[in-house]
Amino acid sequence: MSKKAPGAPPPFVLWREVLTSYAMPAVSAGIGGAATQQPQLIVAAFTTIGGTSALVAAVLGAALRRRSARAAPTRTPRTPRTPRALAAAASGLLAAALGLAVGLAAARWLPHLPPLADSPWPRRLPVDLPVSSAIAGTITTWRWRANRPAREPQHRLPADTTTNANTNANTTRPERQTS
Repeated sequence: MSKKAPGAPPPFVLWREVLTSYAMPAVSAGIGGAATQQPQLIVAAFTTIGGTSALVAAVLGAALRRRSARAAPTRTPRTPRTPRALAAAASGLLAAALGLAVGLAAARWLPHLPPLADSPWPRRLPVDLPVSSAIAGTITTWRWRANRPAREPQHRLPADTTTNANTNANTTRPERQTS
């Protein structure tokens, strides 16, 4: 049974993220292939596009979960947490770069195999892999960061609610010295 606060996002569950990462791009690309009458896109949707997205979500999600299970890195009170959009964008760009490298290498190497010599599939890899990797990396990081509690700044003192804000009694600031 889940003990989450009302209005809080659902917990980060890796198998659910992998399933979503496979299904959404595969269904979207499959519908696009059916609408434009491209049978190669329909096949690629359920193989390379969906499979790459699921693989990236599984690897990245496992790494993020493992990272959160370890102790947080030591931060000074002045070091802010990376904004969620920036972390998701950086993760998506890194995943796209790795997907492009793998796609280019596979597109060069796979046509040398006799069964794939005349197949159009290896030529699709430099496009399919980076796009699906970028989408999966961005969405997985975004959703993971949404489930992490925001840290309170360590350098701020809690507000004193017992005194009136207009009075100077019990202030924590030192008085200014003028001479």
